[in-house]
Amino acid sequence: MPRTKTKLFAGNRLQQLRKREGMTQAAMAERVGISLSYLNQLERNHRPLPTHLLQNLCERFTLTPAWFSDTREAHIIQALRETMADPVFKTAPLPFSKMTEAANHSPELCQAFLTLYRAYTFHQEQHFETALSPSPSLEPYDVVGNWVQEHRNYFHELDRAAEEFYKTFTLKDNQLITGLTQHLYDRHGLHITQSTDMESTGLVWRIDQHKRQIYLPHNQPHESTLFFLAQIIGQLEQSRLITDILRREGPKDYNAQELARVYLSNYFAGALILPYARFLEQAEIMRYDIDELRRHFSVSFEQVCHRLSTLQRTGAEGIPFYFLKLDIAGNILKSFSANRFSQARFGGPCPLWNVFRAFATPGQIQVQLSQTTDDAIYLNVARTVGHEGSSYADRPRQIAMVLGCSITDAAKTVYAAGLNLDDHSMVVPIGPGCRACGRDQCSHRSLPVSGRVLDTGSHARGVVPYRALPEE
Repeated sequence: MPRTKTKLFAGNRLQQLRKREGMTQAAMAERVGISLSYLNQLERNHRPLPTHLLQNLCERFTLTPAWFSDTREAHIIQALRETMADPVFKTAPLPFSKMTEAANHSPELCQAFLTLYRAYTFHQEQHFETALSPSPSLEPYDVVGNWVQEHRNYFHELDRAAEEFYKTFTLKDNQLITGLTQHLYDRHGLHITQSTDMESTGLVWRIDQHKRQIYLPHNQPHESTLFFLAQIIGQLEQSRLITDILRREGPKDYNAQELARVYLSNYFAGALILPYARFLEQAEIMRYDIDELRRHFSVSFEQVCHRLSTLQRTGAEGIPFYFLKLDIAGNILKSFSANRFSQARFGGPCPLWNVFRAFATPGQIQVQLSQTTDDAIYLNVARTVGHEGSSYADRPRQIAMVLGCSITDAAKTVYAAGLNLDDHSMVVPIGPGCRACGRDQCSHRSLPVSGRVLDTGSHARGVVPYRALPEE
C-alpha cells in the first residue's frame, strides 16, 4: 500500500498524554524506551512520530492511533494558507513551512489569529454593504462547524443513548417507522397525521400539542419520514442530555448554541436509525458500499454518507471519512471531516474535484483519486442526490455529495476495485480554491495566487498568462 509524504507531528498530543498521566519527560521516555532528548524533540515537533513508536504508545497507554491524529493541525494549516493568500498580507508573505511550524507549535495562537482575520473580513463586508448592526467575529454556523470538527463529528453520549434506545425494539429495519410511531403514541400520546399543505408552509414536520398530532408531509420518501420521527424523539426525550453537553463544552454564543442544539438533535436521529455497532459491522462486511448499506437499512444515500463520517468511537473506529454536501454553484451545505482533509473556507472548491462531474451524470457514482496540496492522496466517492421536479413550475435543488478517505484506507472499500493504488500517474491534483492553491501550471486556474509576486514573462507564455514566483 502506498504511503503519502505526510508525516505525523504529534507534539501537542504527546504533551497532553504526559501531563494527563502525571509523568515527567524522563519518566515518559523511560516508559516507552526512548531517550529523553528524543522525546523532547518529539514534543517540540522537531521530529515526526514514527509508526513503531506510535504503536508502542497506543499499547502502553491503551489508546488508538486516532488519538494522536494531527487532523486539527492540518485544518489550521489549510485555513492559514487561505488567510495568508489575502492581498492584505502581500507585504509580509509567510512561507508554507512557517505556517506548518506555527500550527504545530502554537495552535491556540493560530486559532486566535484566524478569528481576528474573520472579524476583519466581516468588518470589511459590513463597511461595503453599509450595514448598521455589528456582528460577532465568527458567524454561528462557522462556530458550530469548528466545534463539531474539534469532536471529529462524534458525540459519544448521544451515540450510546441512541444505540440503547434502538435496542428496545425487536422490529426489522424496514419496520422501524412502525416502532417509532407506536413509541410516540405510547410515550407521548402523539398521533401521526399526513398533511397535504406542509410543503406550502416550508415545514418538514410540526407538533400540535393541543390536538396531540404530529404533522408530516403526505408525499415524502420513507427514509425522510424515518429520520423526522427520530428527530422528534430526540427533541422530546434527549433534550436534557443535549443541554448538558452544550453547558459543559458547547459554544458560548446563544445563536451558536441553538444551532448546535439542532445539530445534536440531528446527530441523535442519525445514530438512532443507524445504530453504531450494527452499522459498522455491516459497513465492514459490505466494504463500505453506500448503495448496499442504503438498501440494507432502508435509508437514503445521504444518511449513509453522513453516518460513515461519524464512526470514530474509541476502540471501534471505522474508516475516517470526510463528507461534504454542496449545490451546483459550489456552495457548501454540510462539511464534516474525521481525517486531514479540509475544504476551502473562502472562494469556491476546486473544479477538478469529482463532485462537480457528478452533476453531469445524475444518480451515478463518480470515483476519483485526488491529491491535495499537502501531498495527501484521497479516494473520493461522489454522487448527486435529491428528487425530480413534481411539476413544470417546480425547481428542485440540485445537490451532490462527496465522501472521501485516505488512500491508505482505500483498499478496505469496494470503490478501490479496479484501481491500481500503487500507480499515482492518474491521481488528480486538487487545490483549496485558486486563491490559495500554489499549483502554477493548472489550466483550470481562474485567478492568480494571492500574496505572491507575479511574473507574466516577457519571452514566453504558459497555460495561464501569469505565474507566481516561488515562495522564499
